Amino acid sequence: MTQLSEHFSLEEMTASQTAVRRGLNNTPTASIVSTLKKTAAKMELVRALLGVGIHVSSAYRSPSVNRAIGGASTSQHCKGEAIDFTAPQFGTPREVAKAIAASGIEFDQLIFEGTWVHVSFSDRPRRNVLTAVFRSGATAYLTGIA
Repeated sequence: MTQLSEHFSLEEMTASQTAVRRGLNNTPTASIVSTLKKTAAKMELVRALLGVGIHVSSAYRSPSVNRAIGGASTSQHCKGEAIDFTAPQFGTPREVAKAIAASGIEFDQLIFEGTWVHVSFSDRPRRNVLTAVFRSGATAYLTGIA
């Protein structure tokens, strides 16, 4: 197992059921692995804030995996900058998102997605906090944690 940080491995940051089911390659380039190390270091701060383990549901997505799941073409997941996760021992995804939003952790986007939390990191963190709202098959984003 290749560790990116103390608690996050390359394997969990690149795991994709969609890739396995559809036979898609989800192997990151060396440059993306370098970015994933930065993302893992930031996630260590999130883990320390929450005081519990984190369950990663999606992190890096190759362009083909991202297309297969219907992800945005500009998704930070494709750059290794984003992670979707839960921390059930801490609380609900809403509680997790609120804790991160109230912290001093520098993030780019924090989205409460209903059943999980999306957080991304970049060299120019915007601290953009949103809530995804699903209506009539479309996703809309509200400012803040609703």
